Amino acid sequence: MEWFECKVKYDKTQEDGLIKTTTESYLVDALSFTEAEETIIKEMEPYMSGEFVVSNIKRARVAEIFQSPDTTADRWYRVKVGFVSIDEKSGKEKIVTQQDMVQACSLQEAIAVLEKGMSGTLGDYKILSVTETAILDMFLHKVEDQ
Repeated sequence: MEWFECKVKYDKTQEDGLIKTTTESYLVDALSFTEAEETIIKEMEPYMSGEFVVSNIKRARVAEIFQSPDTTADRWYRVKVGFVSIDEKSGKEKIVTQQDMVQACSLQEAIAVLEKGMSGTLGDYKILSVTETAILDMFLHKVEDQ
């Protein structure tokens, strides 16, 4: 599974009636850049009234996704997790890091969702950092019947 961060640029009508160009970020599960672009266009088209452009696609280094059971959770947090391992050659302890994405309403909830998701982990881990992202939603890979 590979994750791509896609940015979509479009004209959005503000509450005061003015039109402003807006860029929004989404996380897409895809096999390639081409498939990521195709997926984001297909997912966003029903919500766009005018033209929109996929302005950027980049690989997102994401090891795991933890979704909140709370349906009102509208934020995505990037959590850097460090796993304690032993270097085979030197025998010394080292930290191996990974980036996870967590859906939650708040920073505290993000930590709780991650810890619940990691509850079955055999190794020791530390939460090294938690950062709120600009990502609004994520779209999983869909296999279409041929």
